[in-house]
Amino acid sequence: MSKVLNMLQLQQKLNDETNGLGWEDGKTKQGKIINWQRCIFLEAAELIESYPWKHWKNIDAKPNYENIKVELVDIWHFVMSEALRVNYKNNKTIEELAQKIENLIANLNVKKPVNYYEEIEAIEDFIKKLLCNFNLDSFIVSFFKLCKKLELDFDTLYKLYIGKNILNKFRQDNGYKDGSYIKIWNGKEDNEVMQEILNSSNAITPDELYKKLQEAYKSVK
Repeated sequence: MSKVLNMLQLQQKLNDETNGLGWEDGKTKQGKIINWQRCIFLEAAELIESYPWKHWKNIDAKPNYENIKVELVDIWHFVMSEALRVNYKNNKTIEELAQKIENLIANLNVKKPVNYYEEIEAIEDFIKKLLCNFNLDSFIVSFFKLCKKLELDFDTLYKLYIGKNILNKFRQDNGYKDGSYIKIWNGKEDNEVMQEILNSSNAITPDELYKKLQEAYKSVK
């Protein structure tokens, strides 16, 4: 199985479990409207917040590149969700979608930014493509070009996606929707804990990651 197909299948499963079957029609099982493009826009804004862009504050600060990677992975969740929605409406299989994405992102060439100001401009250009004359295929290409510009390679994207997918499931299983979930674990955001667990092993399985998250969460409650 290709990594793209695996991620799409995991995202479909997560959306089915979180939003209810039929979420592709634009509403959750509770009747809330789903807007994946809005989700992408707000995550992209959070991505910019990973940079010390404020000229009046912390002027010697550096970009938080570990968080930048996580924010890109969060955006990818929503890009895939929009792609799955459109694919469903077009009566295409998930395997066809995976092949299409693989073809779109093959042999991408990008000019690397020379400083983090240019990286921020690249993110803003990405947002413009989202908000102005949106085209899904070209937007997917733009996302992967942005990843290259921000030094997130495909294998790292895949590894972090698997980790974040399991973390999202863990959140849902532990009260994320009703507000009882605790996101800060002994001074660290759960994203950081997840990354530390991933980095502790080169061959950790999704089930093992889930169990380690359970163990770490016990000390929080």
